[in-house]
Amino acid sequence: MSVSATKAPPSRGAPAKHASPGRRARYRFARWDLKYSPYLYIAPFFVLFGIFGLYPMVWTFWMSLHDWDLVGTHTFIGLENYTALLSDDYFWNAVRNTFGMFVLATVPQLALALFLANLLNRPLLRARTFFRMIIFVPNVVSVAAVAIVFGMLFQRDFGVVNWFLSLFGVDAIDWRREWWTSWTAISVMVDWRWTGYNTLILLAGMQAIPRDLYEAAAMDGASAWRQFWNVTLPMLRPTFVFVVILSTIGGLQLFVEPLIFNNGNIIGGTQREFQTVQMYMFENSIHNLSRAGYGAAVAWALFLMIVVVSVLNFVITRRSVK
Repeated sequence: MSVSATKAPPSRGAPAKHASPGRRARYRFARWDLKYSPYLYIAPFFVLFGIFGLYPMVWTFWMSLHDWDLVGTHTFIGLENYTALLSDDYFWNAVRNTFGMFVLATVPQLALALFLANLLNRPLLRARTFFRMIIFVPNVVSVAAVAIVFGMLFQRDFGVVNWFLSLFGVDAIDWRREWWTSWTAISVMVDWRWTGYNTLILLAGMQAIPRDLYEAAAMDGASAWRQFWNVTLPMLRPTFVFVVILSTIGGLQLFVEPLIFNNGNIIGGTQREFQTVQMYMFENSIHNLSRAGYGAAVAWALFLMIVVVSVLNFVITRRSVK
């Protein structure tokens, strides 16, 4: 009686002991492809970020340490540009204008976007696709066209806004003369353009919330307001934080709207009533080539302000939504 023994097949995870050189090479290539190919897929992003993001930041910081003339000499002066910023009244005026318009534009914008997103999220609402398209249209319109149109709306003598206010006995307002009027006009312009964009982002976050949570809350007797407060807001927290940070970054970089609102005047009004930090940076770099180093210092100051305010918004928003 003979007994036949069976041998276990070689493992597929490793090549056979006496495999041919070609098979071993294919195996090594397969392991290399599995281990390192993901890094190759994401490498283009880091290469582009290094070229167009990281390198300009480092170079701008290096420029800020010099008395940099774009068409002349580059004298190293250390931190003198940053020291000069601390005593520059025009810079602090630009900071005040930037934060003032940022608050006036961002707070109503986020509140309105949250309200519209909740309205569009109602299951019984008809023509939801149409309303979403209409809300998003202002964002795809050229910012230059938006600024020109709103500049005409807020004209002192022939503007539609002053005509409407005159119906209630309000005298004509020179929207470009005072800081509070110019802030209001520019903030309205920014809100009109970006509210729809934030609405769609918040709407996407709301639609990702499981409907079972709302059904369970309704069975417990929760009203629509309680469902929004106890279900929607807590589940929407990551999306809302993302929108707040995006609005912060965009709000602190206001440039085109106030620039065109004043017909291209870089100083932002006759007395710099609405000159932003971005405009002041442009004034001290591109507009004045001999002060490019100082303009680079303004750019880095703006970058640090955006980082600090974004972190504060992140912390405050996470705590308040809990």
